[in-house]
Amino acid sequence: MASQSDRPTSRRIRDRVEELLSHEGPLPIVAAGDPVLRRPAEPFDGQLDPALLVRFVVALRATMHAAPGVGLAAPQVGVGLRIAVIEDPAPVPEEVRLARGRVPQPFRVLVNPEYEAVGAERAAFFEGCLSVPGWQAVVARHARVRLTGLDEHGRAVDEEFSGWPARIVQHETDHLDGTLYLDRAELRSLSSNQAVADLWNEPVPHRAAESLGFPLPG
Repeated sequence: MASQSDRPTSRRIRDRVEELLSHEGPLPIVAAGDPVLRRPAEPFDGQLDPALLVRFVVALRATMHAAPGVGLAAPQVGVGLRIAVIEDPAPVPEEVRLARGRVPQPFRVLVNPEYEAVGAERAAFFEGCLSVPGWQAVVARHARVRLTGLDEHGRAVDEEFSGWPARIVQHETDHLDGTLYLDRAELRSLSSNQAVADLWNEPVPHRAAESLGFPLPG
C-alpha cells in the first residue's frame, strides 16, 4: 500500500505547493469562480513534509499580511488542503472594539479545524473576503464557537472564541468546506467597499439594515 505522501493526490498537492513557493513574493489569491473554492478541502495527513509545511505556512502568513487580511485558507491560494492561518492586530477604535468584540488575535495555524456553536446568540456585521475583492455584505454568524483541530505541530486545539475572533474562525473554516461568506450573507446588504466606507461606516449595521431592507438578528 502506498504511503499517504506517495498517493497521486498527495503528490499533486505537494507539487502545487512547491510550484507556488518557487516564486518570490506573496502567493496569488484565487478569486470566486475558481472550483477550488467550492470543493471541500482534503484533510491534512502528512501530504507536505514538515519542512515544506513550515515554508507553506510562512508563505500563507506573508500573503495574508500583504493582502491585507486577518485570515487566509489554503484553498484561497489554490491548494485544497484543510489548513488556514489567522492573525488580527485589531487596530480599531474603542467603539468598534466594544460593539464587535474585536480584540487582538496572535498568529495561529489551524489544521483540520471544525467549529460548533456555543449557545444560540448570533451577531451580524459587514464582512469581506480576499477571494471576493471589492465587496462586503452583512453576515449573521454564531457569536461564540468551539473550535477543534490541530496546530501546525500536530498538537490538539480545543478552544472557544467569541466576538470578532469567532467570526474569523468561522469564515476561514467555511473556506475549507467550500463555503464562501456570500452563501451566508444578507444579499440585500451587498455593497462595494467604497459604499461601506461612505454610507455604512458604523460599528453595527443598523442604518444599512433599515435603508437596504434586510433583518438583523435579535
